[in-house]
Amino acid sequence: MKVNIQAINFNVDRKLVDFANERLSKIEKFYDKIVSVDVFFKLENTADKENKITEIKLLIPGDEIIVKKVCKSFEEGVDAGAEAVERLVVKHKEKMKAH
Repeated sequence: MKVNIQAINFNVDRKLVDFANERLSKIEKFYDKIVSVDVFFKLENTADKENKITEIKLLIPGDEIIVKKVCKSFEEGVDAGAEAVERLVVKHKEKMKAH
């Protein structure tokens, strides 16, 4: 599984990239036919503390799963997004078994 990480309007540090790769690689335990994962980090210009947007796009054969989280830190966004993606992947897998 290939993990592509893009930071929009800022430079991402190595620690965040490693954390995202490690956390998202665990999704393969739930579904082994994942083609790739795209992660987008965006900074929103607002006064709110929750101004970091993490968007995870998972490509699987015949479908794509997109999760968007707004949190105080990118690590928190990756963690929450990965949990949501895991639930959606399990749901998709069960739906495919039913057919």
